[in-house]
Amino acid sequence: MPDHYIAWWNVENLFDHATAARPQYLRDKLRTELHDWTAGVRDAKIAQLASIIMQMNNSSGPDILGVCEIENANVMGLLTQAIAQPGRNYSVVHHDMSDGRGIDIAFIYDANLYTPDANNPWFSYEVLKRSATRDIFQVNFDTARGNRLILIGNHWPSRLGASEYRVIAGETLSYWIERITDIVGGEPTVLVMGDFNDEPFDVSLTDFALSARTTRRVLNGRNPYLYNLMWPLMGQGISSYVYGNQPNMLDQLLVTKGMLRQSASIRVLRDTVEVIRLPGMAAGQYNTPRRFGRPSKASTYDPTGYSDHFPVVVTLREA
Repeated sequence: MPDHYIAWWNVENLFDHATAARPQYLRDKLRTELHDWTAGVRDAKIAQLASIIMQMNNSSGPDILGVCEIENANVMGLLTQAIAQPGRNYSVVHHDMSDGRGIDIAFIYDANLYTPDANNPWFSYEVLKRSATRDIFQVNFDTARGNRLILIGNHWPSRLGASEYRVIAGETLSYWIERITDIVGGEPTVLVMGDFNDEPFDVSLTDFALSARTTRRVLNGRNPYLYNLMWPLMGQGISSYVYGNQPNMLDQLLVTKGMLRQSASIRVLRDTVEVIRLPGMAAGQYNTPRRFGRPSKASTYDPTGYSDHFPVVVTLREA
Protein backbone atom coordinates (compact mmCIF):
# COMPACT_ATOMS: atom_id res chain seq x y z
CA MET A 1 0.00 0.00 0.00
CA PRO A 2 1.86 3.11 -1.16
CA ASP A 3 1.81 6.25 0.94
CA HIS A 4 1.62 9.78 -0.45
CA TYR A 5 3.33 12.63 1.38
CA ILE A 6 1.44 15.86 0.61
CA ALA A 7 2.61 19.32 1.73
CA TRP A 8 1.30 22.87 1.56
CA TRP A 9 3.32 26.06 2.05
CA ASN A 10 2.60 29.76 1.71
CA VAL A 11 6.10 30.72 0.59
CA GLU A 12 5.53 34.48 1.06
CA ASN A 13 5.97 36.73 -1.93
CA LEU A 14 8.06 34.59 -4.23
CA PHE A 15 8.26 37.12 -7.04
CA ASP A 16 10.34 37.08 -10.17
CA HIS A 17 13.10 39.71 -10.30
CA ALA A 18 12.12 43.37 -10.43
CA THR A 19 12.68 43.84 -14.17
CA ALA A 20 11.03 40.60 -15.31
CA ALA A 21 8.28 40.85 -17.90
CA ARG A 22 4.90 41.55 -16.31
CA PRO A 23 1.79 43.56 -17.22
CA GLN A 24 2.02 47.33 -16.83
CA TYR A 25 -0.49 47.41 -13.96
CA LEU A 26 1.70 44.99 -12.00
CA ARG A 27 4.87 46.94 -12.78
CA ASP A 28 3.15 50.00 -11.34
CA LYS A 29 1.69 48.10 -8.38
CA LEU A 30 4.92 46.36 -7.40
CA ARG A 31 7.50 49.00 -8.27
CA THR A 32 8.19 50.04 -4.67
CA GLU A 33 7.73 46.57 -3.20
CA LEU A 34 10.22 44.98 -5.60
CA HIS A 35 12.89 47.67 -5.36
CA ASP A 36 16.26 45.86 -5.18
CA TRP A 37 14.52 42.49 -5.67
CA THR A 38 17.21 41.26 -8.03
CA ALA A 39 17.54 37.86 -9.66
CA GLY A 40 20.19 37.11 -7.03
CA VAL A 41 17.82 37.91 -4.16
CA ARG A 42 15.07 35.85 -5.80
CA ASP A 43 17.41 32.89 -6.21
CA ALA A 44 18.61 33.20 -2.60
CA LYS A 45 15.02 32.99 -1.39
CA ILE A 46 14.39 29.96 -3.58
CA ALA A 47 17.49 28.28 -2.14
CA GLN A 48 16.22 28.92 1.39
CA LEU A 49 12.81 27.43 0.58
CA ALA A 50 14.39 24.46 -1.18
CA SER A 51 16.58 23.69 1.83
CA ILE A 52 13.41 23.03 3.86
CA ILE A 53 11.39 21.28 1.16
CA MET A 54 14.17 18.78 0.49
CA GLN A 55 14.20 17.76 4.17
CA MET A 56 10.52 16.81 4.10
CA ASN A 57 9.48 13.16 3.94
CA ASN A 58 12.68 11.87 5.54
CA SER A 59 14.76 13.97 3.14
CA SER A 60 13.21 12.45 0.02
CA GLY A 61 11.04 15.52 -0.63
CA PRO A 62 7.25 15.70 -0.86
CA ASP A 63 5.31 13.69 -3.41
CA ILE A 64 3.10 16.74 -4.00
CA LEU A 65 3.69 20.28 -2.77
CA GLY A 66 1.02 22.96 -3.01
CA VAL A 67 2.25 26.55 -2.76
CA CYS A 68 0.80 30.03 -2.80
CA GLU A 69 2.20 33.56 -3.12
CA ILE A 70 4.22 32.69 -6.21
CA GLU A 71 4.23 35.08 -9.14
CA ASN A 72 4.61 33.02 -12.28
CA ALA A 73 5.67 29.83 -14.03
CA ASN A 74 9.30 30.97 -14.13
CA VAL A 75 9.75 31.06 -10.35
CA MET A 76 7.95 27.72 -10.12
CA GLY A 77 10.40 26.27 -12.61
CA LEU A 78 13.34 27.59 -10.61
CA LEU A 79 11.93 26.21 -7.36
CA THR A 80 11.33 22.83 -9.00
CA GLN A 81 14.92 22.73 -10.23
CA ALA A 82 16.18 23.66 -6.77
CA ILE A 83 14.48 20.69 -5.09
CA ALA A 84 15.45 18.13 -7.74
CA GLN A 85 17.09 14.99 -6.42
CA PRO A 86 17.70 11.40 -7.60
CA GLY A 87 14.53 9.38 -7.88
CA ARG A 88 12.30 12.40 -8.32
CA ASN A 89 10.73 13.66 -11.53
CA TYR A 90 9.09 16.88 -10.44
CA SER A 91 6.74 18.81 -12.68
CA VAL A 92 4.41 21.78 -12.15
CA VAL A 93 0.73 22.61 -12.57
CA HIS A 94 0.29 26.39 -12.51
CA HIS A 95 -2.29 28.88 -13.72
CA ASP A 96 -2.00 32.68 -13.90
CA MET A 97 -4.73 34.02 -11.66
CA SER A 98 -6.55 37.30 -11.16
CA ASP A 99 -5.04 38.55 -7.91
CA GLY A 100 -4.28 42.26 -7.83
CA ARG A 101 -0.64 41.63 -6.82
CA GLY A 102 -0.17 38.90 -9.41
CA ILE A 103 0.35 36.05 -6.93
CA ASP A 104 -0.83 32.55 -7.75
CA ILE A 105 -1.35 29.02 -6.44
CA ALA A 106 0.52 26.07 -7.97
CA PHE A 107 1.37 22.42 -7.38
CA ILE A 108 4.69 20.64 -7.76
CA TYR A 109 4.21 16.90 -8.22
CA ASP A 110 6.30 13.83 -8.95
CA ALA A 111 5.37 12.84 -12.48
CA ASN A 112 6.50 9.28 -11.77
CA LEU A 113 3.63 9.00 -9.29
CA TYR A 114 0.87 11.21 -10.68
CA THR A 115 -0.60 12.20 -14.02
CA PRO A 116 -2.94 15.18 -14.41
CA ASP A 117 -6.23 14.14 -15.97
CA ALA A 118 -5.73 14.29 -19.73
CA ASN A 119 -9.20 15.75 -20.35
CA ASN A 120 -9.68 18.01 -17.32
CA PRO A 121 -6.29 18.48 -15.62
CA TRP A 122 -7.21 21.59 -13.66
CA PHE A 123 -9.99 24.04 -12.97
CA SER A 124 -9.71 27.57 -11.61
CA TYR A 125 -12.43 29.87 -10.36
CA GLU A 126 -12.19 33.54 -9.40
CA VAL A 127 -13.55 34.36 -5.97
CA LEU A 128 -15.08 37.80 -6.31
CA LYS A 129 -15.55 40.54 -3.76
CA ARG A 130 -15.80 43.91 -5.48
CA SER A 131 -13.11 42.74 -7.85
CA ALA A 132 -11.41 39.43 -8.44
CA THR A 133 -9.29 38.03 -5.65
CA ARG A 134 -7.17 34.88 -5.72
CA ASP A 135 -8.71 31.89 -7.46
CA ILE A 136 -9.58 28.53 -5.97
CA PHE A 137 -7.42 26.09 -7.93
CA GLN A 138 -8.40 22.45 -8.50
CA VAL A 139 -6.12 19.81 -10.01
CA ASN A 140 -7.29 16.29 -10.88
CA PHE A 141 -4.52 13.73 -10.53
CA ASP A 142 -4.51 10.03 -11.42
CA THR A 143 -2.09 7.97 -9.36
CA ALA A 144 0.21 5.32 -10.79
CA ARG A 145 -2.35 2.77 -9.56
CA GLY A 146 -5.13 4.47 -11.48
CA ASN A 147 -6.97 6.09 -8.57
CA ARG A 148 -8.25 9.66 -8.71
CA LEU A 149 -6.95 12.26 -6.23
CA ILE A 150 -8.47 15.73 -6.41
CA LEU A 151 -6.53 18.59 -4.84
CA ILE A 152 -7.99 22.05 -4.24
CA GLY A 153 -5.61 24.91 -3.39
CA ASN A 154 -6.88 28.02 -1.60
CA HIS A 155 -5.49 31.41 -0.67
CA TRP A 156 -8.35 33.33 0.86
CA PRO A 157 -8.54 37.14 1.20
CA SER A 158 -6.26 38.76 3.74
CA ARG A 159 -7.21 39.30 7.38
CA LEU A 160 -6.55 42.97 6.74
CA GLY A 161 -9.86 43.02 4.87
CA ALA A 162 -13.41 42.34 6.01
CA SER A 163 -14.20 38.80 7.17
CA GLU A 164 -17.17 38.77 4.78
CA TYR A 165 -14.73 38.27 1.90
CA ARG A 166 -13.55 34.99 3.43
CA VAL A 167 -17.17 33.99 4.00
CA ILE A 168 -17.67 34.35 0.24
CA ALA A 169 -14.64 32.14 -0.36
CA GLY A 170 -15.94 29.54 2.10
CA GLU A 171 -19.37 29.43 0.49
CA THR A 172 -17.74 29.12 -2.94
CA LEU A 173 -15.58 26.22 -1.76
CA SER A 174 -18.57 24.37 -0.28
CA TYR A 175 -20.56 24.74 -3.48
CA TRP A 176 -17.54 23.53 -5.41
CA ILE A 177 -17.28 20.36 -3.28
CA GLU A 178 -20.98 19.71 -3.89
CA ARG A 179 -20.53 20.09 -7.65
CA ILE A 180 -17.53 17.72 -7.68
CA THR A 181 -19.64 15.12 -5.88
CA ASP A 182 -22.48 15.59 -8.36
CA ILE A 183 -20.18 15.25 -11.36
CA VAL A 184 -17.88 12.47 -10.14
CA GLY A 185 -20.51 10.55 -8.19
CA GLY A 186 -20.03 8.40 -5.11
CA GLU A 187 -17.59 9.71 -2.54
CA PRO A 188 -14.70 11.41 -4.35
CA THR A 189 -11.30 11.64 -2.67
CA VAL A 190 -10.71 15.36 -2.29
CA LEU A 191 -7.94 17.01 -0.27
CA VAL A 192 -8.47 20.73 0.29
CA MET A 193 -5.44 22.75 1.34
CA GLY A 194 -4.50 26.36 1.69
CA ASP A 195 -3.86 29.55 3.58
CA PHE A 196 -7.42 30.38 4.61
CA ASN A 197 -6.52 33.53 6.56
CA ASP A 198 -9.03 32.32 9.15
CA GLU A 199 -8.75 29.70 11.86
CA PRO A 200 -10.59 26.35 12.00
CA PHE A 201 -13.18 27.79 14.40
CA ASP A 202 -14.03 30.86 12.29
CA VAL A 203 -17.45 30.96 10.63
CA SER A 204 -16.01 31.19 7.12
CA LEU A 205 -14.81 27.63 7.62
CA THR A 206 -17.35 26.14 10.03
CA ASP A 207 -20.60 27.64 8.71
CA PHE A 208 -19.84 28.35 5.07
CA ALA A 209 -17.12 25.91 3.97
CA LEU A 210 -18.86 23.30 6.19
CA SER A 211 -15.59 22.36 7.86
CA ALA A 212 -16.18 20.09 10.87
CA ARG A 213 -14.09 19.04 13.86
CA THR A 214 -15.57 15.52 14.11
CA THR A 215 -15.46 12.74 11.56
CA ARG A 216 -18.94 11.63 12.63
CA ARG A 217 -20.50 14.79 11.30
CA VAL A 218 -18.67 14.46 8.01
CA LEU A 219 -19.48 10.77 7.54
CA ASN A 220 -23.13 11.02 8.58
CA GLY A 221 -24.09 14.50 7.42
CA ARG A 222 -26.17 15.01 4.29
CA ASN A 223 -24.34 18.22 3.40
CA PRO A 224 -20.88 18.20 1.76
CA TYR A 225 -18.96 18.51 5.04
CA LEU A 226 -15.18 18.56 5.17
CA TYR A 227 -13.15 17.18 8.06
CA ASN A 228 -10.58 19.73 9.21
CA LEU A 229 -7.40 17.81 9.97
CA MET A 230 -5.94 20.66 12.03
CA TRP A 231 -8.35 20.37 14.96
CA PRO A 232 -6.26 17.82 16.91
CA LEU A 233 -3.34 20.30 16.88
CA MET A 234 -5.40 23.17 18.29
CA GLY A 235 -4.67 24.11 21.90
CA GLN A 236 -1.19 22.60 21.78
CA GLY A 237 0.66 25.84 21.09
CA ILE A 238 1.19 24.75 17.50
CA SER A 239 0.60 27.29 14.75
CA SER A 240 1.38 27.88 11.10
CA TYR A 241 1.54 31.67 11.46
CA VAL A 242 2.16 34.17 14.26
CA TYR A 243 0.80 37.72 14.34
CA GLY A 244 1.22 40.12 17.25
CA ASN A 245 2.77 37.29 19.27
CA GLN A 246 -0.47 35.33 18.87
CA PRO A 247 -0.37 31.88 17.23
CA ASN A 248 -2.73 31.29 14.32
CA MET A 249 -3.58 28.10 12.43
CA LEU A 250 -4.25 29.76 9.10
CA ASP A 251 -2.80 26.98 6.95
CA GLN A 252 -5.05 23.96 6.95
CA LEU A 253 -5.78 20.59 5.37
CA LEU A 254 -9.34 19.32 4.96
CA VAL A 255 -10.76 16.14 3.43
CA THR A 256 -14.07 14.86 2.14
CA LYS A 257 -15.76 11.81 3.63
CA GLY A 258 -14.37 9.73 0.76
CA MET A 259 -10.93 9.98 2.38
CA LEU A 260 -12.05 9.02 5.89
CA ARG A 261 -13.34 5.52 5.27
CA GLN A 262 -11.06 2.53 5.83
CA SER A 263 -12.27 1.12 2.51
CA ALA A 264 -11.33 4.25 0.54
CA SER A 265 -9.05 3.91 -2.46
CA ILE A 266 -7.00 6.75 -0.96
CA ARG A 267 -7.52 7.52 2.71
CA VAL A 268 -6.00 10.06 5.02
CA LEU A 269 -3.77 9.03 7.92
CA ARG A 270 -5.03 11.56 10.42
CA ASP A 271 -2.21 11.14 12.92
CA THR A 272 0.39 12.19 10.33
CA VAL A 273 -0.77 15.82 10.15
CA GLU A 274 2.10 18.11 11.10
CA VAL A 275 3.22 21.71 11.01
CA ILE A 276 6.83 21.64 9.83
CA ARG A 277 9.12 23.71 12.02
CA LEU A 278 12.69 22.60 11.46
CA PRO A 279 15.65 24.07 13.37
CA GLY A 280 16.28 27.64 12.28
CA MET A 281 12.80 28.22 10.87
CA ALA A 282 11.43 29.94 13.99
CA ALA A 283 12.60 32.81 16.16
CA GLY A 284 11.78 34.19 19.62
CA GLN A 285 9.73 32.87 22.50
CA TYR A 286 6.59 32.71 20.35
CA ASN A 287 8.23 30.55 17.64
CA THR A 288 7.49 33.11 14.98
CA PRO A 289 8.28 31.97 11.42
CA ARG A 290 11.46 33.61 10.20
CA ARG A 291 10.61 35.67 7.16
CA PHE A 292 12.89 36.17 4.20
CA GLY A 293 11.17 39.50 3.62
CA ARG A 294 12.41 41.86 0.95
CA PRO A 295 15.23 44.43 0.56
CA SER A 296 12.77 47.29 0.00
CA LYS A 297 11.63 46.91 3.61
CA ALA A 298 14.79 46.57 5.65
CA SER A 299 12.94 45.69 8.87
CA THR A 300 11.67 42.44 7.32
CA TYR A 301 14.64 41.48 5.19
CA ASP A 302 16.55 38.44 6.41
CA PRO A 303 18.41 36.52 3.68
CA THR A 304 18.72 33.57 6.08
CA GLY A 305 14.95 33.44 6.60
CA TYR A 306 12.27 31.51 4.75
CA SER A 307 8.62 32.58 4.91
CA ASP A 308 6.13 34.11 7.33
CA HIS A 309 4.24 30.78 7.33
CA PHE A 310 5.25 27.25 8.28
CA PRO A 311 4.42 24.34 5.91
CA VAL A 312 1.72 21.81 6.83
CA VAL A 313 1.87 18.17 5.75
CA VAL A 314 -0.16 14.95 5.77
CA THR A 315 0.29 11.40 4.55
CA LEU A 316 -2.33 9.58 2.47
CA ARG A 317 -2.47 5.80 2.05
CA GLU A 318 -3.56 4.18 -1.19
CA ALA A 319 -5.22 0.77 -1.20
